[in-house]
Amino acid sequence: MREDIRKTPQARIVIFVARCNWALLILFTLVSLLAKSFSFSTGILLGGLLVCINFYLLSKTLQKAFAPPYLASYQSVIGKYYVRFSISGLIIFLLLANKIVDPLGLILGLSVVVTSFFLASILEMKKILFKEAV
Repeated sequence: MREDIRKTPQARIVIFVARCNWALLILFTLVSLLAKSFSFSTGILLGGLLVCINFYLLSKTLQKAFAPPYLASYQSVIGKYYVRFSISGLIIFLLLANKIVDPLGLILGLSVVVTSFFLASILEMKKILFKEAV
C-alpha cells in the first residue's frame, strides 16, 4: 500500500521537493564558495539547512496528523508550526544580530525550498502539457 501512495502526483512532488532541497543547497553552497565570501556561503548553508529541516519536520507532522489511527487535532498541528516558526525566527535573528552570516546569502539559502517548489511546478506542468499534446 505504501508504494501506491508514492505514485500519486502529490506524493511525487513532495519527494521531488525534499530531494531537490538538499541538491540545491549543496549546489548553491559550492558555487558560492567559489564566487563569494565565506560569510555569504555560510548564510546560504545555514539558511538552507534551516528551511530544509523545517520542510522535513512539517512533512512528518502532517503525515502523522493524517495517519488514520492517530488523527491529530488542528490545534496540535498549528501549535507545532508556530513553535518551529518562532525557533526559526530566533535563529535568523541571532545569525543576523551577531553578524555570523551575510544577509543576502541567508536570503538565498532561505529560498531553497521555494526554488524546489518552482522546479517541481515546472516539471509537473511539462508532464501535463506533453501528455495533452500526444
